[in-house]
Amino acid sequence: MKKKSTAPRKEAVPYFINRELSWLDFNARVLEEAYEKDNPVLERCKFLGITASNLDEFFMVRVAGVREQVRSGYREPDAAGLTPQQQLEKLSEKIHAFTEKQYNCLQRSLIPLLRQHRVLLLRGEDLSRAQREFVDDYFEDVLFPVLTPLAVDRSRPFPMLLNKSLNLAVRLEREGEDGTDRKDREGREERETAFAVVQVPSILPRLVELPGEGARAFLPLEEILILHLEDLFELHRIQAVAAFRVTRNSDLAIDEEAEDLLIEIQESIKKRKRGRPVRLELSRHCDPELREFLVDMLRVEEPDIYEIPGPLDLTFCFRLSSLDDSLRLPPIEPVPAADFVGWDDVFAAIRERDRFVHHPYESFDAVVNFVRTAAEDPDVLAIKQTLYRVSGNSPIIAALIRAAENGKQVTVLVELKARFDEENNIHWALKLEEAGCHVVYGLAGLKTHCKILLVVRREEDGLRRYVHLGTGNYNDSTARQYTDMGMFTCRESYGADASSLFNVLTGYSRPPRYNRLVAAPDGLRSFFYERIDREIENVRQNLPAGIFAKVNSLADPAMVVKLYEASQAGVPVTLVVRGICCLTPGVPGVSENITVMSLVGQLLEHSRIFRFENGGSPKLYLGSADWMPRNLDRRVELVFPVEEEAIRERVEEVIRLNGEDTVNARVEDSEGRYGFKDMRRNDELNSQLELARRARAAFRAAQEAAEQRE
Repeated sequence: MKKKSTAPRKEAVPYFINRELSWLDFNARVLEEAYEKDNPVLERCKFLGITASNLDEFFMVRVAGVREQVRSGYREPDAAGLTPQQQLEKLSEKIHAFTEKQYNCLQRSLIPLLRQHRVLLLRGEDLSRAQREFVDDYFEDVLFPVLTPLAVDRSRPFPMLLNKSLNLAVRLEREGEDGTDRKDREGREERETAFAVVQVPSILPRLVELPGEGARAFLPLEEILILHLEDLFELHRIQAVAAFRVTRNSDLAIDEEAEDLLIEIQESIKKRKRGRPVRLELSRHCDPELREFLVDMLRVEEPDIYEIPGPLDLTFCFRLSSLDDSLRLPPIEPVPAADFVGWDDVFAAIRERDRFVHHPYESFDAVVNFVRTAAEDPDVLAIKQTLYRVSGNSPIIAALIRAAENGKQVTVLVELKARFDEENNIHWALKLEEAGCHVVYGLAGLKTHCKILLVVRREEDGLRRYVHLGTGNYNDSTARQYTDMGMFTCRESYGADASSLFNVLTGYSRPPRYNRLVAAPDGLRSFFYERIDREIENVRQNLPAGIFAKVNSLADPAMVVKLYEASQAGVPVTLVVRGICCLTPGVPGVSENITVMSLVGQLLEHSRIFRFENGGSPKLYLGSADWMPRNLDRRVELVFPVEEEAIRERVEEVIRLNGEDTVNARVEDSEGRYGFKDMRRNDELNSQLELARRARAAFRAAQEAAEQRE
């Protein structure tokens, strides 16, 4: 499968929003959930932690990438007309303001509210005598043995601090051996300034629970360190201390022509931890000498310094969010997939008709059981699967290993270049190889992002191919939080396409002409263009026309232009874009027929759905691809049609409920701003809760029908 030549537009696109700025707007929508008073307090803590984790990755990859463009002298503007330097300036301004909002949320909203629920986040000076005694013992017995204070002087250079590690910088003055001030020969006071760094051990819990005296009390680990610094520097007087944290460029530079891709990626992962600093967070009101010392040692520029008015690294809020389920939203518990209720034979169920699962409303067990059944079935000859991100203890991997042990031909394409999952994927790739699976590491220059599983089974009338196609990863962990869809089929056209795809991925086959599947990088962009052009032509012929797309991101300039073209022709376009959206809706003469919504709620919206009105005979597709240059041009992606009427009805139901959502949905205006729908309280609809309710009702109905058949 060769890469199609589709260079991005060089010229600016009118009403195009910069990708990075649009992502920050998305993270701001997540922060709104942390401010939302109707959310329970620990749910709000969870959302605040998510914004911090999101921002870390944004710096490590996106901000780092823009900074490297500036450093290399690249001056070409993006599709929004911004040069890399202009992007950096706008990003810095926006992120500094965003950081202030994060800490306002923590200190003015969440900490007082937590206190009302008898959860205390303390500082060193807040401790009672009993708590101080506990902290002293904790330092002596647990913390002190794992600490390594690092002096910085002529013989000991500034240490290489790992990415995202939390540290204390300390300014010291040397004392005499008797503990008094040092004197020179004339008896004058002699001051010798020294600096040191102490890393806060990441192996220990960031929040230490103390004796609460009627409440649950927590002290950040760095506060315990600050209280005991004198125990680490006995010959020095502590003059100043400040917490700081460095975020580094973590985007891997991989030579895909390397002789051994696995070794190349392993080496690149090591470099990631020591990439160039792109952000320095340090305590507000930091001692000026300490600040100058850190800036000089880390070589960061002033716009990259973030002075934090509270505890650094808000991902500790995840720890708080898990304290008490009664202070969280009730979890959306998956039910068994209604399409498989009453079926002991999964293959027989799929032979009867295509089957559908909607996670996390319906359990991921349907997918796991499919692979497990195939692994144990003596009539199954081969299993082929793509894996992009899997969980740390993956039942899918276990089933594939079992299949290989049972003598089946197991082929797994493990994408080693899945960002921040490289180490996990290398681990599983080696485990699969050890078990006898044939493991492929992907294609040079392309990430394999499609979600497909093929089972070849011997049956009375010959070989039959069973296929699972999905919108999300084969990850049982994220399947409890990400909304995704999957379809099982044994239609011959899908099976033949699946075999052809795997032949391309594992061998040297030429990209085929698919019967049903649409694949990137060779055919997906042109497929979407053709479908949009058909809707434009339908408007001209006074036929029903319309476009609906639900994606995670819309950042492809040419696709934005195409959607503007459709709007100008009179095609109604509805876009549900959770994250980045570079398109501006509602602009007269440009995009007045386009509506853009973003759903941010308890679950992370992840499904990709595409619907085209098609003159009154709608075409409906699911897939793995967003509308971004990388998905359309630089990845192996799949989009597949939904032909089974029962599944079509369910997907149409999701489309309708997403559009009617008044709780999680924000609507984008012609200025690129997002706001909630203006609805009365009794008209509220939370599409996620409604879909969960309907999944439970469908499961109960399927159970009753199965009992009646018995």
